[in-house]
Amino acid sequence: MSDFFQTGAIATLHRLGPPNVARLESEISEFVQETPIALVLPCHVRELGTKALRLIARELKNVKYLKQIVVGIDGANLREWKKARRFFNQLPQQPVLLWNDGPRMQQLFRKLEATELGAGPAGKGRNVWACCGYVLASDQARMVAVHDCDIITYNRELLARLCYPVAHPSLGFDFCKGYYARVTEKLNGRAMRLLITPLLRACKSILGQHPYLVYMDTFRYPLAGEFSMDLDVVRRVRIPYDWALEIGMLSEVFRNCAPRAICQSELCDNYDHKHQDLSVRDASRGLSKMAVDITRSFFNRMAAEGIKLDTGVFDTLLSAYMRQAEDTLRFYAADAAMNGLKYPRHEEETAVTTFVRSIRVAVRSFLDDPLGVPHIPNWNRVESALPSFLDELRDAVRLDNEG
Repeated sequence: MSDFFQTGAIATLHRLGPPNVARLESEISEFVQETPIALVLPCHVRELGTKALRLIARELKNVKYLKQIVVGIDGANLREWKKARRFFNQLPQQPVLLWNDGPRMQQLFRKLEATELGAGPAGKGRNVWACCGYVLASDQARMVAVHDCDIITYNRELLARLCYPVAHPSLGFDFCKGYYARVTEKLNGRAMRLLITPLLRACKSILGQHPYLVYMDTFRYPLAGEFSMDLDVVRRVRIPYDWALEIGMLSEVFRNCAPRAICQSELCDNYDHKHQDLSVRDASRGLSKMAVDITRSFFNRMAAEGIKLDTGVFDTLLSAYMRQAEDTLRFYAADAAMNGLKYPRHEEETAVTTFVRSIRVAVRSFLDDPLGVPHIPNWNRVESALPSFLDELRDAVRLDNEG
């Protein structure tokens, strides 16, 4: 059973007692009369045929309240695109697929580039952005839920608890972030446990209780890939196209939504998905690359919120991070011992050392170019510059799915 502690800046919706998925789904089925739901699934072609995606498809077959399912397919050639269509055709909701590497979608991406509204290179961020654009273009839903396609512990409860807060007509939430425990025989989630949380708290120890830092530290799992939002929020937020999608989305929501309209929801008892290699010696791959992108995005957002960052602050920050990380290692060692879990202390220490290197890379990148890589323009701007673009996107997707 979960605790019921409220962490501060936003509402936390806990998972208390035995789950009653039937009740949740029954109530959501009533809510969708006013707030139809679109589920967006960013999917790389490598995930087709995996155990995780087969499980997700099996669970989704029994979800009756979704108005539409939109799947973005990355990395697929023609043969793999046809394979993806065959796989998702098993779902009774008749999903619509976006062939992001197909000629029609590529032509649209080039049109954006020519108008200086580039959607960036291929990746999860661009995939989610394009799928959300199709939801807007098709005009069937009033809210969007997003989750990954590599969840090996997936069940219908996760989706219901993700959709419920935004779909509910009287709770008043425009954005919901998922959170959960990540435990097997040991504690997982290294990037969150050993990078993001110690870094946030180190920043707070140096810079004080800035509203943005307090907000970010309120989220129990800021790197979770699951979130839902009202369609008006979809139009306003700018989505990053690199590994910083999750941090960037939380920052955009901070900028575009009132705190009382933001919540986090505990989605399940435990969660597991594919694990990134730490990539100790190569900062351009794996968890090291992820850490660089996330940290760089975090620094950009801090600067955008008016927090002064210079070499003196960064020198202090590295020392403060190390102190926070050392305390964190001790806390998690005690937590693991109390619960009879393995705690590979050397691996944890190695992860912290690797993250220090990633922070240094991110610092150098930020100081060289404080503005950083621009986000994908939001859909309001795209519609303003190219009024017919959503119609062209809808037609391209329809032709790809009919071909």
